[in-house]
Amino acid sequence: MGGKNTKVIAEAGVNHNGELVIAKKLVDAAKKIGADYIKFQLFDTKSLVTKKTNLAQYQKKAFNKDISQFELLKSLELNKNDIIKIINYTKKKKINFLASSFDINSAKFLYNIGIDTFKIPSGEINNIPYLECIGKFKKKIILSTGMSNIKEIKLAIQTLVKFGSKKKDIVVLHCNSEYPSPIEDINMKAMLTIKKECNVEIGYSDHSNNIEVPIAAAALGAKIIEKHLTLDRNMKGPDHKASLNPKKFKIMIDNIKNTEIILGSSKKFPTFSEIRNMKFVRKSIVALKNIKKGEKFSKLNLTIKRPGYGIPPTKYKNILGKKSNRNYLKDELIIK
Repeated sequence: MGGKNTKVIAEAGVNHNGELVIAKKLVDAAKKIGADYIKFQLFDTKSLVTKKTNLAQYQKKAFNKDISQFELLKSLELNKNDIIKIINYTKKKKINFLASSFDINSAKFLYNIGIDTFKIPSGEINNIPYLECIGKFKKKIILSTGMSNIKEIKLAIQTLVKFGSKKKDIVVLHCNSEYPSPIEDINMKAMLTIKKECNVEIGYSDHSNNIEVPIAAAALGAKIIEKHLTLDRNMKGPDHKASLNPKKFKIMIDNIKNTEIILGSSKKFPTFSEIRNMKFVRKSIVALKNIKKGEKFSKLNLTIKRPGYGIPPTKYKNILGKKSNRNYLKDELIIK
């Protein structure tokens, strides 16, 4: 992953609401809008959370009834057969599949079925046994870093590399783990700090409810943009409000592509569209008044005006004091 173009991951996450039919519709939507990847979440609820764990604040906002995080996640869980069906469907639709695994057994399952890129969710960044397991796979890795600091990010990378991952195969995503993320907490420059301090490729996993944030990330050099996709932001579920519907997601992708075009290359040169304007906008050395043959060029008889297809002003001092080899009328371009 990475390279010249920014790769866009449509994060289906749990926006399928535990239904395979909706999951496939999300695949369809991601393909239609031009996302590079569609990503789901794989977890075994009983291995992920205790039965009495409370909901996070953003999860509470999505539900009026008093339930535990265990109950919520259990209702959103996809089993392994569902994942295989989704993978087969992504192959049919010709869109790349990704999945975040939230426990070691889920990660091993993805490895055993041939997944070549592993997405580590923010909540697992300090889960050393989990990171050791992922490192042993020796696969490409996308590491999200919500709720973490540089020290924790470095330790996670060191652990992955120690157990088999190649550092060049790790892309680190800056992230804010609030749903939706407040603009004042995005702290996008931290993405550049991660790149500098950790010497890795960078990206951004966005949980804001707008498109400006991922576009800004692309402008700053993100190789990967991850954004939640939903069929309808009014659907019941914890992540829909921090997601984009297909129409808005397509606008985001188009703007990211435009940003790449705008960034261009690091080389400064006159572009094709500019070149045709140069002779009309730049200037040449011009007779300030009538000049006779044999008369010396001076500041008193020369000036600089448009158009720009005569002797350029860079040669102005070179011709001062030289004799004119012909007569010139006022405003006539001096020729060699």
